[in-house]
Amino acid sequence: MRNLVFTVTATAVALLASMASAQTDITVAIQLEPPNLDPTGGAAQAIDSVLYSNVFEGLTRFEGDGAVVPGLAKSWDISNDGTVYTFNLNSGVLFHDGTSMDAEDVKFSLDRARSEESTNAQKGLFSGITDVAVMNSTTVKVTLDQPNGSFLFNMAWGDAVIVAPESIDDIASNPIGTGAFAFSDWVQGDRLELVRNDSYWGTAAVLESATFRFISDPTAAFAAVMAEDVDVFVGFPAPENLPQFEADGRFQVLVGNTEGETILSTNNKMPPFDNLLVRKAVAHAIDRQAIIDGAMFGYGTPIGTHFAPHNPDYVDLIGNSSYDPAKAKALLVEAGFPEGFSTTLKLPPPSYARRGGEIIASQLRQVGITAEISNLEWSQWIEEVFKAKDFGLSIVSHTAMDIGIYANPEYYFQYDNADFPGADDRT
Repeated sequence: MRNLVFTVTATAVALLASMASAQTDITVAIQLEPPNLDPTGGAAQAIDSVLYSNVFEGLTRFEGDGAVVPGLAKSWDISNDGTVYTFNLNSGVLFHDGTSMDAEDVKFSLDRARSEESTNAQKGLFSGITDVAVMNSTTVKVTLDQPNGSFLFNMAWGDAVIVAPESIDDIASNPIGTGAFAFSDWVQGDRLELVRNDSYWGTAAVLESATFRFISDPTAAFAAVMAEDVDVFVGFPAPENLPQFEADGRFQVLVGNTEGETILSTNNKMPPFDNLLVRKAVAHAIDRQAIIDGAMFGYGTPIGTHFAPHNPDYVDLIGNSSYDPAKAKALLVEAGFPEGFSTTLKLPPPSYARRGGEIIASQLRQVGITAEISNLEWSQWIEEVFKAKDFGLSIVSHTAMDIGIYANPEYYFQYDNADFPGADDRT
């Protein structure tokens, strides 16, 4: 398998004038709109970007630095052999519809996620669970088939949030959770609105409301910030505008690392990408730094692996697929494609994909590969690429520590190698 990887530096633009004064609401702009509002049944990170820890909560949760801390479970006990976790739930927790959250809801959520009929995109998170038992209304015992040091980490994922059977049928359009904010309205194609949950079991939110606006077009993003229509833009899609913002006293530009690894993924079961020599040819045809410079104005790092440089497990593998067009052409000849071939390059809305896709198509053309670009909306990308696996090449960022995807033949990469077993579907 030869997926080409680089990290895109995270950027956020904050409007200082608005944020300096006390306010009761906030408007946050992000690039991607969720395809639906069910974090337990959808693969899109955009769902968690809006709803995670705001509307929905899990037994545990992630802190900003990645630490796992108590969530709906205030504490837990682990058996000596590491296979039984007894969770002690916070009492008095209510769902936004006024119903109580208790151990039965935890059992329902975990059993639903691990069932054969489950559509949970991260079903592998729950694969080791053999039993979920309700001890009393605030105590749940979860039994694993073997010790798993990542179990508490797994329970903090957005895919493991606790939901209720009473509201599950409408969760994709009317999410009801236990978080500090409740869902209010979703104007598809424009914005999603949350309001403060005044019955929240934990520390009450300071803000009365929060609006998430979905703006993927770089020109529209620039206009929205300059017009002060948004308070914060997370993951600003037009890095060429950052110097202008930095020179404007109204704004603060924050630049930092991200867990996102941007991948030019190949469909390993679709000819000719089922041929290792072809995948190697593609890898050597791509100049990662040129993509970063051209699409992201230098905000990014070539990595050649699935971990960001700040991750303790990071290994610099960029040398394994160095930019070498002559070698790429020779590999295509060896693979039986002396004249090259044509394929599809399906791109989701973010600017790193759309802009990067144009550069990659040009680089591939130089070695004889014609990549026909299809610009898809996010929901289309989920259906065509992620679910239907109808693509040759695609570009997307992975924002979780999901290295297990490479060993999962059912994942949209469809990489299936008997010498590389142990697959799970954690993404």
